[in-house]
Amino acid sequence: MTNVRAAVFASGSGSNFQAIMEETNLPVDVVLLVCDRSDAGVIAKAEKFGVESLIFDPKAYAGKEDYERLLVKKLRDSQVEWLFLAGYMRIVGSVLLTNYAGRMINIHPSLLPDFPGKDAIGQAYTAGVETTGVTVHYVDAGIDTGPVIAQQEVPVHPNDTRETLTKRIQQVEHNLYPTVIRQLLEQEDERDAGISRNSSVIVD
Repeated sequence: MTNVRAAVFASGSGSNFQAIMEETNLPVDVVLLVCDRSDAGVIAKAEKFGVESLIFDPKAYAGKEDYERLLVKKLRDSQVEWLFLAGYMRIVGSVLLTNYAGRMINIHPSLLPDFPGKDAIGQAYTAGVETTGVTVHYVDAGIDTGPVIAQQEVPVHPNDTRETLTKRIQQVEHNLYPTVIRQLLEQEDERDAGISRNSSVIVD
């Protein structure tokens, strides 16, 4: 199958960005990093992998629609087909949703619908749950409310600290996200191939 052109949206250290970039069996060309923080560690990772970064300050715009129009223009100019959110700490607005509906996914460090929003690992740890996990889901207008694609449980051990739990959840994230991306793109390729085959049939 032909590689799809993708952008990764991230606001932090970029560990999931790195996991995507290091996955060798992934039919994806990441051509753009979109980041809303000029001090984010992910920017250095993008530079290391030779990926162009679009860094913007949301406060410099009148509202979400204004900066999302800028993002969409750049995404179109770069011929981006899919968006992978990986620690992007902003609610996606109508402009991005309209242009990339069904082709924008996110990874979240909990078993949604439990513990949506910020500091999901801390929320789970404080709540004293025995099991948390990781969710990959489509992005919608809510906060981690889009349809779930895949989930994987992570046990919370009695002697866990927030740090040890975070490390174990991140290990699952780094395996699950590239796996789900590959499966989604393979399924899309199969659907497209079916449409192509059907469209070539000539009926007398």
